[in-house]
Amino acid sequence: MTGNRSAEMAQARKARMVGIVIAGTMIVWMGLQFLGGTLGLPERYAFLFDFAAIAALIWALVVTAQIWRARRDDKG
Repeated sequence: MTGNRSAEMAQARKARMVGIVIAGTMIVWMGLQFLGGTLGLPERYAFLFDFAAIAALIWALVVTAQIWRARRDDKG
């Protein structure tokens, strides 16, 4: 029983982290896009910001899939 509870807590922590990463990525990405346009930065910086955001969102997708599979396996 204790092992199952700790596994659920670990999954909840992972899910919370995914939510924070997704929200933070979008806020930072939008801010950097705005800042880049305001300062007149070259387009290559916009692509750099885009790729960094894509990398963070892919990480979030992978971790979300891991959480989903772990919960599916726990239900049997």
